[in-house]
Amino acid sequence: MAEPDFAAFFHATPAAFALLSPGLVYTAVNQTFERLTGRSRQEIVGRHLLEIFPGGPSTSQGEALRLSMQRVLADATIDIMPLQRYDLEIPGRPGQVQERYWNITNAPLLDDQGNTCGVVNLPQEVTAFVQQMTTRGLAVTTETVLAPMAAIEAQLFAQAGQLQEITQRLRRSEAKQRRTAQELRTAMQHQQQAVADTSHDLRGPITGLQTLLQVALADPAADARQILLTALDDAERLGAIVGDLLELAKLEADAPADTEPVDLAHLVRKELLHRQATIATITTATCLDAGVLVRGSAVRLGRLVGNLLANGERHAHSRLEVTVGAQGEQAVVEVSDDGPGIPHADREAVFRRFFRRSDARRSDPGGTGLGLPIARQIAQAHGGTLQATDPTGTCPGARLLLRLPLLRT
Repeated sequence: MAEPDFAAFFHATPAAFALLSPGLVYTAVNQTFERLTGRSRQEIVGRHLLEIFPGGPSTSQGEALRLSMQRVLADATIDIMPLQRYDLEIPGRPGQVQERYWNITNAPLLDDQGNTCGVVNLPQEVTAFVQQMTTRGLAVTTETVLAPMAAIEAQLFAQAGQLQEITQRLRRSEAKQRRTAQELRTAMQHQQQAVADTSHDLRGPITGLQTLLQVALADPAADARQILLTALDDAERLGAIVGDLLELAKLEADAPADTEPVDLAHLVRKELLHRQATIATITTATCLDAGVLVRGSAVRLGRLVGNLLANGERHAHSRLEVTVGAQGEQAVVEVSDDGPGIPHADREAVFRRFFRRSDARRSDPGGTGLGLPIARQIAQAHGGTLQATDPTGTCPGARLLLRLPLLRT
């Protein structure tokens, strides 16, 4: 178990603490003491008690405190002072003092040999309590019969204030813990759902491979080439799912990637060129403004655009439209198709892992259902957004809208 950080504890404790040398020179004060006195530790440490806090017009205030500390040093015992008036100079107003009331406890600070090497000073302010008593017409002084009871009440009053502060801190901590617990539960639910979805999609090709191998072993006359080709399809599907999952894991872990200025029009042309064979039966219309630059990973942005094009090709009947432009401070890429479109209720669902509409499963049984989730993750990693929106123009089907921060040159 690690050693406690006593310095951190000293400075963070809600009670005011100050340490003084045998010569009554301040050697350390905590943050609460600074707030209570209105003076920083730089102003206090290294200076004599009565130089910093001489008391009010009456010298008896400082003298009583000095005598208490000297008793502690001489007898090595705790000295609890009764209710004290001890005025403090108003910060920034030299010569002007403010009436303040305190319960003060002084205790010996012992070294390793048990010898007194200083004084621990614990002041508790009870000015508010005295003011309350005064408004009720009661005189609170150490010379009256009321003084002993007032001192006890003042002590309780000060401790009640500290308890209230601690309670508030505990409530804030409890609220933070509840939020953290809820975030963990949500993350766990997402993880469980992802595992369930992954298992479901992996089961298909794995089962297919097992079936093919069983057929090959059971039937020596089976067409080996056909079995191998079918097995290769299943293996490629498995590889695609695993590759997509690895890409999602990298994105969610904020894995670093090299960034550079990327020309989106050039990137779209490059991706379309790579996909010429798969879109031979689809008319592709483009409107690509030159000079639309973003900063990012060319590889990941290329995958994003490729996934959008693949989605459009999968659902288009005969036409695909791609545009690149700028709107204000954003670069905008739109990919639209003339397919059946995305129902309004599914426009967020399509960005969930492994979600596939029934028409997508029919048109492309080998799809992984990870293309659009990966595309959105890449967009978000680049400070952008990706949404499914209402169709416009000559393509009444799905319309995917990508927005990225524009790189100003």
